[in-house]
Amino acid sequence: MEHQSTGSAGLPENAYRELNPGEEYHPVMPSNKTFPEVTPWSVGMGLLMAVIFSAAAAFSGLKIGQVFEAAIPISIIAVGASSFFKKKAALGQNVIIQSIGASSGVIVAGAIFTIPGLYILQYKYPEIQVDFWQIFFSSLLGGFLGILFLIPFRKYFVKEMHGKFPFPEATATTEILLTGEKGGKQAGILIVSGLIGGIFDFLFTSLKLWSEVVTTKIFPIGAELYDKSKLVLKLNISSLIFSFGYLVGLKFSTIIVVGSLLSWLVFIPLLNSIGSIVAGPDGVNFFASLSAEDIFRQYVRPIGVGAIAMAGIIGIIKSSGVIISAFKLAVAGIFGSKTDKSEDEVRTQKDLKMTFVIFLILLNIIAIFIFLLTGVDINLTQAIIALVTLIVISFLFTTVAANAIAIVGTNPVSGMTLMTLIISSIVLVQAGLTGPQGMVSSLIIGGIVCTALSMAGGFVTDLKVGYWLGSSPVKQQQWKFLGTLVSAATVGLVIYILSQAYGFVKSPDFPDPLVAPQANAMAAVIEPLMLPGAEVHWMLFIVGSILSVLMNWLGISPLAFALGMFIPLDLNTPLLVGGLISQYVKKSTKDVKLSEARTQRGTLIASGFIAGAALFGVFGALLMFINNMGWASINLNTNLWAEGSIGGEILGLIAFVLLLTYFIWDIMRAKVDD
Repeated sequence: MEHQSTGSAGLPENAYRELNPGEEYHPVMPSNKTFPEVTPWSVGMGLLMAVIFSAAAAFSGLKIGQVFEAAIPISIIAVGASSFFKKKAALGQNVIIQSIGASSGVIVAGAIFTIPGLYILQYKYPEIQVDFWQIFFSSLLGGFLGILFLIPFRKYFVKEMHGKFPFPEATATTEILLTGEKGGKQAGILIVSGLIGGIFDFLFTSLKLWSEVVTTKIFPIGAELYDKSKLVLKLNISSLIFSFGYLVGLKFSTIIVVGSLLSWLVFIPLLNSIGSIVAGPDGVNFFASLSAEDIFRQYVRPIGVGAIAMAGIIGIIKSSGVIISAFKLAVAGIFGSKTDKSEDEVRTQKDLKMTFVIFLILLNIIAIFIFLLTGVDINLTQAIIALVTLIVISFLFTTVAANAIAIVGTNPVSGMTLMTLIISSIVLVQAGLTGPQGMVSSLIIGGIVCTALSMAGGFVTDLKVGYWLGSSPVKQQQWKFLGTLVSAATVGLVIYILSQAYGFVKSPDFPDPLVAPQANAMAAVIEPLMLPGAEVHWMLFIVGSILSVLMNWLGISPLAFALGMFIPLDLNTPLLVGGLISQYVKKSTKDVKLSEARTQRGTLIASGFIAGAALFGVFGALLMFINNMGWASINLNTNLWAEGSIGGEILGLIAFVLLLTYFIWDIMRAKVDD
């Protein structure tokens, strides 16, 4: 794949293109010199970033099913802080800060896609017990596994495929780290937008000054269409969600929203109409008594589950060639020749010794085995079967995850994890493990695999950034373990607090729970597989699978379309708003440099909105947690509006328009020399 080359930020001319025969790439920090990398400053800042962004990413992921990539905002903060404190030779240290801190997003993605499923199933099966240590160890051991499985593949993805993979996120991160003189100003924009986005969301999530979701039911004709045909449009006004749309762009935002509209404007009213036709003039329409939300949850969402699963299969098939090539190079690295060993002496090509990596892999596998026996409470035979399934799937999918990040910057980890759950559930049932205990076992296995794949995809970005800039990969690899440890502990604590403050299942105690869409999908898939004789609506899964195949045939991202079908409508429509603003900003001027400056400023503001809204969300959840535990009486709810109040929705829409107006105005303030 071609990538636009640039030398403006100090990268060599051949940084983004394929090398000619005999040509070598020489990084910014020469390999024959040493630079400050691992220092108290870089480690301390990296761990601080890991804690902050783990909390923020966990909230955003459980709320809307999207985990923002922490590498870019962490890089901006690292450069800004280094500039503010006048750190000398900061480039190598900033790479370590980014590498340690970026553990947050990948650990979060692994945990929130699966572990909340335990809480969801616990609501139906009270005998299921969930504790902090299950979340912590599944995240920690999965993260370690992802790091260790990727290290043998580093040279393939980072060095051998130089210029052939675009690495979009790594490119953006590298440019930010190099443009140090702009760091202070960029960090300022990030902080201000973070406060604005955080306060805006806090006003309706905690203070309840207006409604979070605006629907077409505020209009008389909209209310009539909802009652008669189950037709409704919804819009969540969170600054966090539309900002994701801006970062994703118009193309993928549109695909996601079209998938969502298929569910809500076609399938839901279609099922309602079929029910009316089948009932006849004198019969009772079964669907008439159900709300559009109930029809979606019970009959339409499984179609999305099937689509997500098939999208994962398609991704694996497409990456089969990469798996084989990367595996060959990894084997060569383990049983390498003398020339390979001499190359390892070069600072910028030195990895952890492969014998040590193999030893750590074996140690990690033993730790996982002990965890399965003690933390999941299964017998020896079942633990061995579960372990083999887990390790094989993790190893095979590691290259798929890294390849996806290298090409498009997104990791289809949810689809691969869904496939893992299906495979592990079928295998465990054959081993005699069924019912609630089987569900817990499958979700824990899925959590470890999901975290491993997420870590592999995220870590390859860190290593590519280090390759371009001239960092020591062995140091990145060593200190990634510490970032993983801190992130796993933070995520475990945050998920526990959110489960007690908001919950993940709608009930009298939690009337407005966090959506946790991926975890809901995982729970919905494994529950029928683990219940002997349970009725499984396989045809709904098959319909979704067929839709994914058709989307892939048409050249449309099947995973994006499938996620749109699965995630509730109100969480998808704001993505299109952000995507449209992104497109408008790009086309707002014919001056290429000014357009780039505006786009970059928009990216900073959107990243700030996301981080701020997420952090304020965690703060609000902490206050609710303290109140619910009875430690203090804290109730910020102003009770201005009743649930479903038209006035609250109208006020929310006005507030959202004002926020969008500010967003566009601030973007347009960008200058070429910013």
